[in-house]
Amino acid sequence: MARQKGIIKLKGTIGDITFYKTQDGHLAREKGGIDASRIASDPAFQRTRENGSEFGRAGKAGKILRTSLRALLINTGDGRMVSRLTQAMVKVIQADVTSLRGQRNVIDGEAELLSGFEFNIRGKLGTSLFAPFVGAIDRVSGEITVDLAEFIPANMIAAPTGTTHFKIISAGAEIDFETETFVEAHSETAILPWDAVATVAINQVNTVSPGSTKPLFLALGVEFYQEVNGQMYALKNGAYNPLALVQVSGL
Repeated sequence: MARQKGIIKLKGTIGDITFYKTQDGHLAREKGGIDASRIASDPAFQRTRENGSEFGRAGKAGKILRTSLRALLINTGDGRMVSRLTQAMVKVIQADVTSLRGQRNVIDGEAELLSGFEFNIRGKLGTSLFAPFVGAIDRVSGEITVDLAEFIPANMIAAPTGTTHFKIISAGAEIDFETETFVEAHSETAILPWDAVATVAINQVNTVSPGSTKPLFLALGVEFYQEVNGQMYALKNGAYNPLALVQVSGL
């Protein structure tokens, strides 16, 4: 892979060189590689096929998790979140110590490894929300909760320039990675002023199926707003809204 320089940037293929644009700029690479049919059948590429199978499984798992949290992710996330989540899912799958290589999966892996995953690398929950919170997953009742004691927003939330208001958001998700289905519930506070006046205590309850045996997830985030002439506007279209998985129960 090479980086294109100069005034004129190329796109497409010339000879054996392909020119293309990415988030990292205009790049170029040489065509080539091993024939796909050989990879699919040659015993020498058995490991490659196994890795590919698990990588594909990780991609599907990441997609269903993102879909389950779409109500929150629609206002957050960064351009590389999908690839970062897929990489995290690969680690979950590789932690499966019971299945054969190439057949390892999320269910038999360690979903708890996803705890702490930040959906927005440009605005992390860990560097935005400093108010103490308690997250909990109760499988018996199906309640996925988060509690925050009263706090002073200006002291406990590091907000982007231009912020006048915010709200706390959360979601609970129950995901069946085998059937690619889910149950989700989410909560949000009212839009609150980002000032030196203490909030009331916040308690959010997101209920999924009682007694579930599926992996359960708790996501917590903050959305920032700017008030202009009495109207609330999402700050910079949500570019710096943090959202993270703060509790995971893989069972």
